[in-house]
Amino acid sequence: MKSTLKNPAVYLMFVIPTLALYGLFFLYPMFSSAVYAFTNWNGLDDTRFIGLDNFSNAFGDASFRNAIMNNMYFIIVSVGLQVPIIVIFALLISNVKKFRGFYKTTVFIPSILSTSVIGILWSFIYDPDIGPIAAFLGFFGLDPIYWLSDTKWAMIAILITNAWQWIGFYIVLILAAILAIPKDIDEAAAIDGANGPQRAWYLTVPLIKPIISVVVMLSIAGAMRVVDVVLVMTNGGPAEATDVMASYMVKKAINYGEYGYGMALSIIIFAFALVFTAIYQLTLGKTERIEY
Repeated sequence: MKSTLKNPAVYLMFVIPTLALYGLFFLYPMFSSAVYAFTNWNGLDDTRFIGLDNFSNAFGDASFRNAIMNNMYFIIVSVGLQVPIIVIFALLISNVKKFRGFYKTTVFIPSILSTSVIGILWSFIYDPDIGPIAAFLGFFGLDPIYWLSDTKWAMIAILITNAWQWIGFYIVLILAAILAIPKDIDEAAAIDGANGPQRAWYLTVPLIKPIISVVVMLSIAGAMRVVDVVLVMTNGGPAEATDVMASYMVKKAINYGEYGYGMALSIIIFAFALVFTAIYQLTLGKTERIEY
C-alpha cells in the first residue's frame, strides 16, 4: 500500500481526468471565445477576421452603453443599500436568543431557490391585475403600478427582486462572523457602560470588517454578471430599460446570431468585472487580519 501511494502514476490517474474536464469545459471555451471575438462569425458560416471592430462597435453602441449603466445601478444598490441592510439584519439576528435558527433559515431560503422560480414569483407579485401589490394599492383607492412594463419602474422592480434573492445568503455569512467573536469582548464592553448600538458600531462592525469586505466584493462581482433574473422577468425590456451587459450579449449572440460580437461583449464583461473587483481590493478592500 505504501509503495502504491509513492507511485506518481497513482496520483496522475486522479489528476489527469480532472485536468481534462477543466480544459474541455473551461479553458477551451474561454480561448475559443477569445478567438471568435475578433471575427464576424454568425455560428454557421466561415469566420472572417475583422480585428478590433467588434470591440469598437461595442463602445459605440448606445444600447450597450445603456446596459453598462444598468450594471452600475446594480453595483450602487448592492454596495450602497444592500450591504448596510445586510449588516443591520445580521446584528439584529445575532442578538436574538430564541428561534435564531428559524430566522437564519428563513432569510437563507430565497438564495437556494432557482432564479427562474424567483422571477416568476415576483412577476406575479408585480402583476398589475392580480398581484398582491396591486391589491394593496387598490385597498387605498390607488391605481396599480405597471412595474415590469413601465420604463420608470422596471429597473427598480428588478433591483428589488435581485436584492431579495441574495440578501439572505450574505446575512448568513456576516452572522457567522459575528457569532465567532468571543462573548468576553462584548461582555467587557457592556461592563464598561457601552449600550447595544454602541457595542455594535464601535466593536462588532470593526471586528467583522474582513467579511464585510468579502461581501462587498461578491456583491460587485454578482452585479457584473447578473443576467438570469433580467431574462426571466423582462428580457431586457421595456425599451431596453432593464438590459444589462450579459442580457444584451445573450440577445446579440443567440437571438440575432452575432456570435463574434457576442464573444467580444463577453470579454468586455469579464474585463469590467476584473477591473472593478481589483480596484476595490487595492483600495477600500484592504483589511488587516483580526485576531481576537
